[in-house]
Amino acid sequence: MSKIESYASVWDAIADTPEQAANLRARAELMQKIAVIVKESGWTQAEAASHCGVTQPRMNDLLRGRVSRFSLDALVNIATAIGRRVHVELEAA
Repeated sequence: MSKIESYASVWDAIADTPEQAANLRARAELMQKIAVIVKESGWTQAEAASHCGVTQPRMNDLLRGRVSRFSLDALVNIATAIGRRVHVELEAA
């Protein structure tokens, strides 16, 4: 019988290190917030891409949550392009 592993989050389960999990978590959260802004603005993918300074296929990747295709830098740039400021907080683990 094999031991069942338990994780605090899906990111902890798929990442090799706690640092990678934290990076994935931050990217996913930023992507979700950008997606909400796009939806609330009523933009099509093409309009959102134009506002964000990316291509429509890239916007599609973002809206579909393809975390592995975006760096934190790219997501900060996208958020800035739509007039948002990214704020970082550190919490005790």
